Amino acid sequence: MAIPLAACGSTQPRLDSSPGTDYLVFYAAGGQDKALEAIETSGGRPLSTEPRLGYVVAHGVVASFLETLSNDKAIVGISTDRPIGFTSAAVQQQWAAAHPEWAGDHVDARRPSLPEGPAARTGTTSTAAAPDVAAGRKSASRKTAGKNALEPLAARQWDMKMIGADRANTIAPGDKKVLVGVIDTGIDGKHPDIAPNFNRALSRNFVTDRPKDPNGQPFDGPCEVRTCQDPVDADDDGHGTHVASTIGSPINGKGIAGVAPNVQLVNIRAGQDSGMFFLKPSLDALTYAADNGIDVVNMSYYLDPWLFNCPNNKADSERERLEQRGIITGMQRALDYARSKGVTLIAAIGNGSTDLGRPRKDEQSPDYPKNTERTRAIDNSCLNVPTESEGVIAISGLGPSGRKALYSDYGVEQTDLSAPGGDVLDGGGVSTSRSILAAAPTAVMRATNKIDAAGRPKTTEVVRDCHGGQCSYYQYLDGTSMAAPHATGVAAILISRFGRPGPGGTSMDPASVERLLYSSATPKACPVPRAYKYRYFGQEETHVCEGDTAKNGFYGRGVINAYKAATIAP
Repeated sequence: MAIPLAACGSTQPRLDSSPGTDYLVFYAAGGQDKALEAIETSGGRPLSTEPRLGYVVAHGVVASFLETLSNDKAIVGISTDRPIGFTSAAVQQQWAAAHPEWAGDHVDARRPSLPEGPAARTGTTSTAAAPDVAAGRKSASRKTAGKNALEPLAARQWDMKMIGADRANTIAPGDKKVLVGVIDTGIDGKHPDIAPNFNRALSRNFVTDRPKDPNGQPFDGPCEVRTCQDPVDADDDGHGTHVASTIGSPINGKGIAGVAPNVQLVNIRAGQDSGMFFLKPSLDALTYAADNGIDVVNMSYYLDPWLFNCPNNKADSERERLEQRGIITGMQRALDYARSKGVTLIAAIGNGSTDLGRPRKDEQSPDYPKNTERTRAIDNSCLNVPTESEGVIAISGLGPSGRKALYSDYGVEQTDLSAPGGDVLDGGGVSTSRSILAAAPTAVMRATNKIDAAGRPKTTEVVRDCHGGQCSYYQYLDGTSMAAPHATGVAAILISRFGRPGPGGTSMDPASVERLLYSSATPKACPVPRAYKYRYFGQEETHVCEGDTAKNGFYGRGVINAYKAATIAP
């Protein structure tokens, strides 16, 4: 836990109201005392320490604080305690569309540019009202869903069929002793298709809503509760709920089934309502997972303000380089700590349509504060975090045909596995049904104008499922944010099968989970020719796949396979 300085022998009071900025100051191994001394010598005030990850939270109260501190050999990185990330584009774009006064604030900069038209807003093909799936109705899903016939929307889950999860559900649906942490914008724990598997007691929210940013611009919007700290079963964005549903929606005769429908879902919230992330909550979420028996975490987000974190880029100032080193160092320490405690780490590779092994130009950074972006040359020494952090399993996204989705990042060094993430452009024209369907909070659907006053869907992007007078909502989304939870669910199946008693209920060495994920995946070779051309709306974009069938830049070591994970021998 973070230790207040009073507990470390310091008499310095916390001066939250003093002018200046809070910083996370990362020190070299064994250098806490030197770091504390350097902070005070530099005119700053130490506020608390975090010895598990090797940093001090400090308040800089003079202009020369950073410049002086950066020259101290005990300091390896300094990051401002501020927002550093976005979730995937889909939810952000939908919110922006419903709130034009916020236009541009919440758009994922790593989303590939699409022309104005039916696919400009991912997952939406029309505004025609979508039909409900009502209790007792003999829908097509009940005729074609096979063994998973209890779930009314199963026929829409092409993603589960692609990885054999529909068959795995009947063999190895997961164990209640397995705890899956969702580090995201929250989980709607009251959703009928999440509530049976939601662990409220273990869930935590590490963020406080901020209605406006420091410049007075809208940020999270009005606080929903007096304390501005949402309850642990709330998700005012919808992204985290969709992720959690894909991982572990139960088989209960409602809506859909997740990859591992019997595991427990734990909300470890690090994302703001706006979809942005602060560094400190991200670190707190990982250390909490490590210390509380969480078996696997899903990280469907990436870190900002730098799209690529470059420790020694000549295009950046020393202060900027120091900040990027702090982000790289801090997250790596948190990830290492979690992995050492038995947490398997799974992340979305990103939606930038970029070869991460050959980045050339970054036009999006720094994207906070607003309007500070500039174009800078970058190279492969610049890291996408946490995707390129050590010990993280990075997942690329696939469309229903099995091809790598246009938006998905790739790279022979970076891609570990692939999974269905949805792709409305994968086939003739545009179709919402090619996206991933999972649970959505009713409040978010109403706030984003996806349902009418009577609760009826206003777009084919949303499906309503009603039983016994209770209705719940499901939303089609695209993104590697949707691909990663499929892999997380498969990891949960493996841990359920092969884990042993441990903290939280069961435990399994992350290296063993990783090895079984790879060995159970279905190998998939690069396309022929390797230079694959994506064509859409009169445009063309080429991505080159490197590597062989065993490991390549599009599919990694293969497409995750839930059925094989459910049946593979120890």
